[in-house]
Amino acid sequence: MTMAIVVQKYGGSSVGNPDKIKAIARRIVATREAGDDVVVVLSAMGDTTDDLIELAHEFTERPDERELDVLLSTGEIVSSTCLAIALRAMGQCAISLNGGQAGIQTDGCHSRAKIISVIPERVLRELENGNIVVVAGFQGIAEDMDVTTLGRGGSDTTAVALAISLGASICHIYTDVNGVYTADPRLITTARKLDEIDYDEMLELATYGARVLHSRAVEIGKCYDMPILVASSFSDARGTLIHGGIKMELRNKVRGIAHDMDVAKVTVRSVPDQPGIACAIFEPLADHGISVDTIVQNISTEGITDLTFTVSRNDLDRAVEIVGPICQSIGAKGHVSSLGLGKVSIVGTGMQNTPGYAARMFKALSDAGVNIELISTSEIRITCIIREEKVKEAVDALHRAFSLGEIDCDN
Repeated sequence: MTMAIVVQKYGGSSVGNPDKIKAIARRIVATREAGDDVVVVLSAMGDTTDDLIELAHEFTERPDERELDVLLSTGEIVSSTCLAIALRAMGQCAISLNGGQAGIQTDGCHSRAKIISVIPERVLRELENGNIVVVAGFQGIAEDMDVTTLGRGGSDTTAVALAISLGASICHIYTDVNGVYTADPRLITTARKLDEIDYDEMLELATYGARVLHSRAVEIGKCYDMPILVASSFSDARGTLIHGGIKMELRNKVRGIAHDMDVAKVTVRSVPDQPGIACAIFEPLADHGISVDTIVQNISTEGITDLTFTVSRNDLDRAVEIVGPICQSIGAKGHVSSLGLGKVSIVGTGMQNTPGYAARMFKALSDAGVNIELISTSEIRITCIIREEKVKEAVDALHRAFSLGEIDCDN
């Protein structure tokens, strides 16, 4: 009889100390004893990644990206080997593998590598040998055999990619909350857990600040139609199923509110309004691996305009370094940058063809005394860039304005 393969991922808060590792080991054993083969993907313990970054900065303000990746990858290796040791102490056959050993092959972009392919022969061989396989998440190996990391939250992506390559029927993501909520439950006490959500809505929430799941994990889940269950590692409460099979119904709903504090703004001033200028600015940023989010260009006056965009705070210094010489080459008058920003987004498929959602969002923010600096939209999302200190008030106002704390609300 062929055993089903179950892929489980546990986040850093779930493996924060030896007692927590022992607790999830018991959970894994119960899954194994139910008759399934088990592959486990782990994040680093607690704040290990932050501690390692801080350690690297003891030597330089800007650590070499290759060496930093090698350093950061050790966090997941520690947690995965500790879990394997705990499982063996419980009488189980278990083996830990780093990302390269598990067949996670990536491009060579350090600190934000993307998975090119997964070759799971070693994982399958260890399962055939009767082992519970524990894989260090967040990491892979490039063509030149260099260790790479996948960016914050990358262990989620490791787990979904492995589930797809192993032919699992679902990927389980265990975290410190019971599922996906209408807003961050640590910020909004009335936030309500969703039983299910479709890939597109979850992708927008994850991309625009919902920390419960890595956005690239949702992307590849959607591409390969891999259902993802997000649930708590500390209870047996029913989680949230992310999938593509939600029936379209007559509803005009905002499904959730996302917020993000990781926002910095750059404005290039007095840019010549002519073809090729935007490419001259954004292509070098892309070549250096800097992701640009919101982009706003003012109306041209006398052939010049201002162009504003946002990036991650960690990318601001590098972005400014790149933009400086570009300003000279394109004839712009200079650039300014700022921190202290955040963003709030409303997300929901029901907004696509129904007017009024933008107006309601803007009125709710206005009534709460929140000024909007920039706006961006997609078919199922409206995002506002605001001052950082106003984010909590904004999320609370929007959650109330769209009645998201109410069960079966029709907003």
